[in-house]
Amino acid sequence: MMKIQKRVISIALVSCLISCSATQTTGYQSGSADINTDSRITGIMPVTKPPTPNTAQITLEKIMSDPDWLGRQPESASWSLDSNNVIYQRKRLGSHLRDTFVTNNMQTGNDDKAPLSMLHTLSRNDEVTSVDKQYRAWVFGNNIFVHDYANQQTRQLTKDSDSPKNLVFLVDNRIAYRVDNTFYAIDVSSGLRRQVVQWRYADKPIPVKPAEDFIAKEQIDLIDYIALRRQQRQEQAKYDQQLQQRNSTLTGKPVYLPKNLTNVATALSPKGNYVVVVATAETQHRQDSDIMPNYIQEDGRIAAQPVRRRVSDSKPLADRIWLIDVKTSDATEISLKTLPGYNDDVLADVKRENAEAIGEEYMVNRLPRDIHLLRSWYAQAGLQWHPSGDAVALQLEAWDNKDRWLVSLDLDDKRLITQHRLSDEAWVNYRFNQFGWLNQSLTLYYLSEETGYSHLYVKPLNGKAEAVTQGRYVVDAVTISQDDNTAFFKANVKHPGIYEIYQVNLDSTEVMPITDLNGMTDYVLSPDESSLLLTHSKLTMPPELYLLKVGADSPIQVTHTVSDAFLSMPWISPSIVAVPSSHAEQPIYSRVYLPRDSSAEKRRAVVFNHGAGYLQNSHMGWSGYFREFMFHTMLVQQGYVVMDMDYRASAGYGRDWRTAIYRQMGTPETQDLVDGVNWMVENVNVDRHRIGTYGGSYGGFMTFMALFTEPDLFQAGAALRPVSDWAHYNHGYTSNILNTPNVDPIAYRRSSPIYFAEGLEKPLLINAPMIDDNVFFVDVVRLVQRLIELEKHDFETAIYPVEPHGFVQPSSWLDEYRRIYRLFEDNL
Repeated sequence: MMKIQKRVISIALVSCLISCSATQTTGYQSGSADINTDSRITGIMPVTKPPTPNTAQITLEKIMSDPDWLGRQPESASWSLDSNNVIYQRKRLGSHLRDTFVTNNMQTGNDDKAPLSMLHTLSRNDEVTSVDKQYRAWVFGNNIFVHDYANQQTRQLTKDSDSPKNLVFLVDNRIAYRVDNTFYAIDVSSGLRRQVVQWRYADKPIPVKPAEDFIAKEQIDLIDYIALRRQQRQEQAKYDQQLQQRNSTLTGKPVYLPKNLTNVATALSPKGNYVVVVATAETQHRQDSDIMPNYIQEDGRIAAQPVRRRVSDSKPLADRIWLIDVKTSDATEISLKTLPGYNDDVLADVKRENAEAIGEEYMVNRLPRDIHLLRSWYAQAGLQWHPSGDAVALQLEAWDNKDRWLVSLDLDDKRLITQHRLSDEAWVNYRFNQFGWLNQSLTLYYLSEETGYSHLYVKPLNGKAEAVTQGRYVVDAVTISQDDNTAFFKANVKHPGIYEIYQVNLDSTEVMPITDLNGMTDYVLSPDESSLLLTHSKLTMPPELYLLKVGADSPIQVTHTVSDAFLSMPWISPSIVAVPSSHAEQPIYSRVYLPRDSSAEKRRAVVFNHGAGYLQNSHMGWSGYFREFMFHTMLVQQGYVVMDMDYRASAGYGRDWRTAIYRQMGTPETQDLVDGVNWMVENVNVDRHRIGTYGGSYGGFMTFMALFTEPDLFQAGAALRPVSDWAHYNHGYTSNILNTPNVDPIAYRRSSPIYFAEGLEKPLLINAPMIDDNVFFVDVVRLVQRLIELEKHDFETAIYPVEPHGFVQPSSWLDEYRRIYRLFEDNL
């Protein structure tokens, strides 16, 4: 059982609108909502000077202008090699470029930017440290640099255009790296570079091929010249083999793997004796792209830009794994048949339901599943060697999204050993897949949602897995100390919308809170493990950098980038409300923006629908939707109430909240919107007949579903860059939730707004960027045509010819929100 060691914590939630209890043992709990509409969360006071309230009017022209005026907050925070300085980037005023800054970790304030001549020591990619901690190596500008801690010197080891990848320190302190299909190793002292191993996706050359038919055999027998040439090739091949075996100065022969494959991931053992190669068919890796017309070009022509495939067009992805013995050049393909469930028909019930819908019968099919190395925009490399080089682990997933396997590779028997299997009848989350090795033992650590929440586990290769954390909260961003005694992590233990940094003893599983800042906090542990570099924000305060010595009580703020112009504005701090749910045990956590006056008049209201689906926005930190935050303050100044709900499917609340939308996107979320509207009507004096809604991307999809399926819920809605048909969205996101259209058409028809368009009765604004390579413009085009054919008349469409999914031009932002504002003013 996890124990959380208590210390004095000032959560400052005395007048919080949240009625759920927050405990130090099991995390947040759900409960009824006993709401005081005049209270505010008091645990949001910034360390920087707070905004000075005034009566200034917030205008669309100001809040939709270039966001440089907010102050250009620090980005990509990291540590210097010696742990004495903090490095961060900051957007250059009036430019898309970023400058790099360095500050001493005992000082505060915004320092001068670093000169370009220093960037090779500050901007470090693919960074690795030697086992004895003497050296640190990295890539900058496609070249390799190494820092020697003994003499505090940094040297450049390569100066070419090879684009090195997969850096690893070998146990003898040579630095190995990959260029295309070859691993090289550089001696740090001498600079000698040696080829370690090379593989090619091609047929292995044969010096003398056997005669293939009668004509060839007769040619060899009849023509002496042909026989002589064959003999010479045989002699040359034998000599080359002997020379290779007896002369250590020569480069080894390449290893040949099947043709028409391409690399997915590769890793060389720190001992330099094995390489694991994961490859896939080129036809799978380079599937044909769709095209997107771009109408505004410098040459005045239309450009056809390649974009991702639709989920309906994607083909199953299966990888192949080889273990290459560097010394012998033997390559062994590793079978996936040892994986438990490798040929389970996990979608049998779904396939049967769809078959019965068209009058057919489905028979269970136990063919091998398509399985590949886990890769997503959240996961790190799915292939990792132990620092000793004695073991390697891979993380695999099924194409059907129902299984994830953490496996080790038996180097003697050349077979996979399953260390952990995570199955989910809905889908395995593409977040919380972090894993790695402890430094001092052959023990894996990993995150898993098997209990319903992401938690940390450790598992010896030949032992039983043990939970290090447990409770109703989410663990993420794990860092293991060099001595393997401590794991640092980020979690929302106190409340689902408060993320603090914790440390846990891996032996006793005692958890200790490190920060107590009551907002959103991320961290980077210093190389010497003495300090944490924190990125912290609050509801009305953009992120700044803070330093905290491990064991200290309070951090030191080291950047002050938020502008005086922003601080002087009369921003409304939203309250976090636990709205009771009619369909789930947990409440629906929501940001609620309330006017400061207590007018008895019934109020207008707007419900904002956040994008991404799986995203958390009702937290106590600075929102990525900062323009929307400012827009909501403007609306509140004019008497509106604004609600921003973390409806089901949102992040931060565990597996069941996430998967409630499986095969029915839009239904649970709309049910939650109904609960939100009812709460506003009953608790904050909102007129049920004067409520509008809007949102972008997934939020635009939500606007469609609400207006189409609950036509009396809202009086008007604005859908921005919206999804109208999930069959046209990408595979990586959509197939998790709805499977694929050819397997589960029922789910797509149940979840796509275009099938419910006849339900539109209230005014609808559709705003669509035309060069959107995320949600294609065709989503709007098809839906508009459908609305025309249904003879709907109360809708309008605004197009933005130069904008991608996330708008860039201030003029476009302003035009978009002028239309949204006018929609609400005209109809509410």
